[in-house]
Amino acid sequence: MFKRSPARDGDAERILIVGLGNPGKQYSRTRHNVGAETIEVLAARLGANLKAGRDRARTVEVRIAGVAAVLAVPTTWMNESGEAVGPLARRFKVVDPSRIVVVHDELDLEPGTVKLKLGGGLAGHNGLHSISRILRTDDYARVRIGVGKPRSKDKGAEHVLSPIPSAERAVLDVAVATAADAIERIVAAGIAEAMQDFNGR
Repeated sequence: MFKRSPARDGDAERILIVGLGNPGKQYSRTRHNVGAETIEVLAARLGANLKAGRDRARTVEVRIAGVAAVLAVPTTWMNESGEAVGPLARRFKVVDPSRIVVVHDELDLEPGTVKLKLGGGLAGHNGLHSISRILRTDDYARVRIGVGKPRSKDKGAEHVLSPIPSAERAVLDVAVATAADAIERIVAAGIAEAMQDFNGR
């Protein structure tokens, strides 16, 4: 589906920025939805409104640091995220996977930690698995928001889908804002420079 080419500031090709989560108010403030929250925070920061439409996602076209970008929140279930991302990439003619940025929760990071990466493993994340299967590549950028691991391995679903204690919620609110900052840096300077800026924090 993709050709690999270096992303450069000023390219005509848009950047597609996708925040993962589950639809429905009951999931809106859970750990699994911090990716979707990040897109909502960034859209508000830019004075933009996400609107439901085609491709099973809420989207809005914006400019960040002069670069054309599409913000998107799939309206699919998390494990079907690729069913939205694939059509969005085709619709907006994003042919370089490095110009797709996926924001998601990460069990392997401590709560509140924000790390960036380009390509690499999927860490068992069902949303990422769906995206990689549809795109036929893992070579997209990720903004990973740490939500910590459950106390026992069999409590993973409960951990990411349950209400968050208020103290941790405050930590994640800061992380969501930091993730929005990271997206702006990725768009303005590229993923390599953004990784240097954010991964050492």
